[in-house]
Amino acid sequence: MIRLHHVPQSRSMRTLWLLHELGIEFEVVQWPFDKTLRSPEYLKLNPAGRVPALEMDGRCIWETGAITEVLCERFPETGMGRMPGDDERIDWLIWVHFAETLSQHVAALTQQHLVLYDDAMRSPVVMQIEAKRAAKCYEAIEARLEGRDYLLDGGFSAADVSVGQAVYMARHFAPIEPYARLADWYGRITARPGFIASLPISDSERLYTRDYYEAWEA
Repeated sequence: MIRLHHVPQSRSMRTLWLLHELGIEFEVVQWPFDKTLRSPEYLKLNPAGRVPALEMDGRCIWETGAITEVLCERFPETGMGRMPGDDERIDWLIWVHFAETLSQHVAALTQQHLVLYDDAMRSPVVMQIEAKRAAKCYEAIEARLEGRDYLLDGGFSAADVSVGQAVYMARHFAPIEPYARLADWYGRITARPGFIASLPISDSERLYTRDYYEAWEA
């Protein structure tokens, strides 16, 4: 049995979406976004105290990029990966891991807008800088999508899942509408059943209570 340890609207959503796209059997253990992730029980699964953690083949794997590579190599027949020797392998790896570049900025923005409990701890400057950095990532995606429906010429893959989930999170802080190719691509991939199945089931599970958080004025 493959078991995913997951927090809704977090990086583990990337793995959940991929598992649905792979069409394999798995189970989900859902954790709250709180100090439970620092408990001895959870730290045995992921010593960093973060999600995801994926139990498979008698061991636990963590870090979304590593999980994506392992799952795609474990199930190559799904076409979600690009195996060693494939002409698209390098580009696939670049975009799978580029998702974490964008996610870094999302994490900083989430901390500023949601996690810090005292307004005096929040920084309008950090909010503005990180939102602009997220937009810079959008520019890279927009350029890549020129003449393409997906990030790779060979079609939809785990690279689209990885980057698409990061964009889903980033949209809470940096709008994608100014980027026409990115917006079209995002609409296409988020219409997939795998993405829809990875969304929070109820409002009570949502980390983000708003669709958009605007940066404060300095």
